[in-house]
Amino acid sequence: MGSDHYFTGSPSSAENLRRLRVTLAGRDVEVVTAGGVFSPDRLDAGTAVLLANTPSPPAGGDFLDLGCGWGPISLSLALDAPHATVWAVDVNERALDLVRRNAETLGLPNVNAVRPEDVPADVAFRTIRSNPPIRVGKNELHGMLETWLPRLEERSDAWLVVQRNLGSDSLQRWLAATLPRGFSVQRAATGRGYRVLKVRRHGTPPTAAIDIVSADDVQASETSPE
Repeated sequence: MGSDHYFTGSPSSAENLRRLRVTLAGRDVEVVTAGGVFSPDRLDAGTAVLLANTPSPPAGGDFLDLGCGWGPISLSLALDAPHATVWAVDVNERALDLVRRNAETLGLPNVNAVRPEDVPADVAFRTIRSNPPIRVGKNELHGMLETWLPRLEERSDAWLVVQRNLGSDSLQRWLAATLPRGFSVQRAATGRGYRVLKVRRHGTPPTAAIDIVSADDVQASETSPE
């Protein structure tokens, strides 16, 4: 991969396209991957833990896969929820091209593979699923999460997988201390050295006034002529 990283915008390394058989959303499928993207030779362990420990997505709405790579999370979401719109977001143009190819091959027109700035600002997400790019550095990672997690719809969840040795527990504490009021963070699962963190945006309590009927009102209604 040379000096390229999986978060490089335009990798200069050779593409070296390859085909990969994987199981996504309970289906055995063939996808195309390439050099210069994250985990091109297999479904990486962290993503596998995430996919195995998250519930089925909502039936519809806008979903976000933050740091999509060649697309295993996005494709799984699109297979599970064909009526939803899946935003596959990455800064790596090669990764985005792979997601588009794979979505077309699998007949998934509901996948939008785009750069972060190309997601409309008014889109809110019914779920966020991510194996976030930890190696971009703490400041960059925190900035990403502070930008995207508040875009969850009310009563919706984000699911993040982070390797324990790469700071999952400290990230959980940071999220709990940083996210706005109305959010909660918990460890939902552990497997193969990874933690799955669940971030919940809770709903606003009902604020409509409640009519209170007094005993005098009841008595008056019972004695009044029809």
